[in-house]
Amino acid sequence: MNHPRPAHPVRATLTTAVLLTALTAVLVPTVRKDGYFADPIGLTWWYASSWALFAVAVVSLRRVPARAVIPLVLAGSAAVALTGLTAAPRTSTDSFRYAWDGRVQAAGISPYDHSPADPALTGLRDAWLFPEGPACTGRPDLAPVTAGVCTRINRPQVHTIYPPVAEGYFLLVHALSPDGVRHKALQVGGVAVSVGVTGVLLLILRRRRGDPRHAAYWAWCPAVAVEAVNNAHVDALAVLLSVAALGMVSRRRVAGGVLFGFAVAAKLLPAVLLPGALAGVRTWRRAAAVLLPAAATVGLLYLPYVLVSRSSVLGYLGGYAEEEGYEDAGAHGRYALLRLVLPDDWALPAVAAVMLAVTVYVWRRGDPERPWSAALLVTGTAFLLMTPGYSWYALLLIALVALDGRWEWFGVAMAGAAVYIAGRSLGPDTGTVAYALAGAAVVAGWLLRRRRPTGPDATLRLHPGHRRATL
Repeated sequence: MNHPRPAHPVRATLTTAVLLTALTAVLVPTVRKDGYFADPIGLTWWYASSWALFAVAVVSLRRVPARAVIPLVLAGSAAVALTGLTAAPRTSTDSFRYAWDGRVQAAGISPYDHSPADPALTGLRDAWLFPEGPACTGRPDLAPVTAGVCTRINRPQVHTIYPPVAEGYFLLVHALSPDGVRHKALQVGGVAVSVGVTGVLLLILRRRRGDPRHAAYWAWCPAVAVEAVNNAHVDALAVLLSVAALGMVSRRRVAGGVLFGFAVAAKLLPAVLLPGALAGVRTWRRAAAVLLPAAATVGLLYLPYVLVSRSSVLGYLGGYAEEEGYEDAGAHGRYALLRLVLPDDWALPAVAAVMLAVTVYVWRRGDPERPWSAALLVTGTAFLLMTPGYSWYALLLIALVALDGRWEWFGVAMAGAAVYIAGRSLGPDTGTVAYALAGAAVVAGWLLRRRRPTGPDATLRLHPGHRRATL
């Protein structure tokens, strides 16, 4: 992307700093608003305001002189992330399961062997995670355990589904936390991981002669403050490992494969990046240099838990997939765009066929020096086809946008947030409309790049010798 030469560099820098200040000022009440159950539409407007300020700040950054970009991106990354500390988790209870799993492991018990409601673990309960009596009354965010006892942990009757790297992270945070810190420990961990992602993005962009301004797509994004910090989703750790893997895999395939294994063992979603890691790979031997270390790493990381656990280390994973509608195209708004044009029973085969076609495309035509470009196409396509209803899944997509620069894919991230928050009031059609608009934005961006196919972020780079494809 060619950036205009700033006529007034000091003014441009100050303007961007003011916009960043405004963004953080709006993010604080956004994070603190307790509107998920009581006022989802009001909360949606706060989200929309934050995203609008984010967009204006990123555009303003284009006019900032190069010497000021990296300090500004890093300062903004820290400021945006810190806003997530201003309230307890507001729109997700997942981090309470993380805290519980860390506590269980610290007691020498496998997190896969017992559900939180299991009476065998009664001795580990406290009033924070397991309120009693009147504290359980009229609280939609609490789940019943037994008569007079409830918990902040969702699905307390089922076993954990988190992979071993995530479980190790939960144990580490627990071990490093002082007594009584409650939710803050995981949120502080989210700040460290989120700013760490920004640092890795800047290193990769600098090494590959990319535009460091693109790192702001992650660093200043409101979703980072909300999902990676306030809700403390472990997805941010998976993003950190995934970004590092993508930055390494084109030059050190085995090491990159090992990092992919760690990413998958933090949250299974990064497995969708593997086709991008193989972009432009022309031999099975080179593909195996990535895939085999990745698979071996996942297996080795699971092995200690397999050896000490009496129950399956997959926990509730299968039940979760069924519960969320991934096995039933008519449930929970899954495959919403496909179901506009296809019978429900055709949705899953259609997803498989399209994903196979996109995978083959990036494998044959992608640029091995820019694996994140191919990974963005594959991951974004998967989101548009499967239309997930959880906003934190999009953290991975946001990091890919930061690496590649194709901003139009942000619409997919916003669609997930719209479904998760606004969909509570607006109904099941919210996902269909939101993802349709996101898909239209992607197509519009593609058409614009066909008309102006210049600059480092203009195309999906191809293997040398191939005809350019503007996707």
